[in-house]
Amino acid sequence: MIECREIIKVGIADMNIVRTPNSIRTSGLGSCVGVVVYDQAKEIAGLAHVMLPDSSLARAGSLNIAKYADTAVKDLVTRLIRNGARAYSLKAKIAGGAQMFQFSNTSDIMRIGPRNVDAVKSELAALKIAIVAEDVGGNSGRTIEFNPQTCTLNIRTVNKGVQEI
Repeated sequence: MIECREIIKVGIADMNIVRTPNSIRTSGLGSCVGVVVYDQAKEIAGLAHVMLPDSSLARAGSLNIAKYADTAVKDLVTRLIRNGARAYSLKAKIAGGAQMFQFSNTSDIMRIGPRNVDAVKSELAALKIAIVAEDVGGNSGRTIEFNPQTCTLNIRTVNKGVQEI
């Protein structure tokens, strides 16, 4: 069994990076998307807990870059490369983007989960980072934990148990 020394926690609208032997975790992924970007050979990974698709939705003032897909993914990749990851080796796994509430009208503005997933996928594609696994959609919350040594993403879904991708 691979032993993990420390679990680095990432809050909502937050991001961080981790190296083996540590792992990285976020909880409270409802409509939010957990984006894991990693370099398998270097055993380094980053995790962003994205709340909203586009920073143009931000109020005036200071911008929390971890909160929005368009800014979080780019910044996460920059941090990883600055810490030794190789751009050409980066891969991604994503989870979350649930539709947590049912609305009678199908206004696109209320489809935050699916819009977050689309925005994250778009940013990763623009950076030429392949998504090798995903667990998105549905209507249940998730907690995810990534181990940069094994490159497994452990996903605990409310009322559905645990899976690894």
